[in-house]
Amino acid sequence: MRPGGQPNMQQMLKQAQKMQQQIAAAQAELAEAELTGTAGGGLVTATVSGAGELKSIKIDPKAVDPEDVETLEDLVVAAVHNAAEAARELTERKMGPVAGGMGGLGLPGF
Repeated sequence: MRPGGQPNMQQMLKQAQKMQQQIAAAQAELAEAELTGTAGGGLVTATVSGAGELKSIKIDPKAVDPEDVETLEDLVVAAVHNAAEAARELTERKMGPVAGGMGGLGLPGF
């Protein structure tokens, strides 16, 4: 800060632009990332994008039992949840350092 308690606006703008670039780069990496979740020892596999969009579901034929559809449904939900959790963790790893840097700008809420 400058004397008188006023922040250096040029420095703040420079920091904001740098963080904007870092956020854009992290978002691009997340958009390209694909994460996989499994359930039932690999009987069901779900793939999601880094943004959490479901891309595919793979079901091993051994998991298909017409007498027990509920178990397969549960495995699908568990695999999707597992993949979504991986996407959330990746987002935290990629965006966390950028969000942490916002505190240096003195912006409320960051």
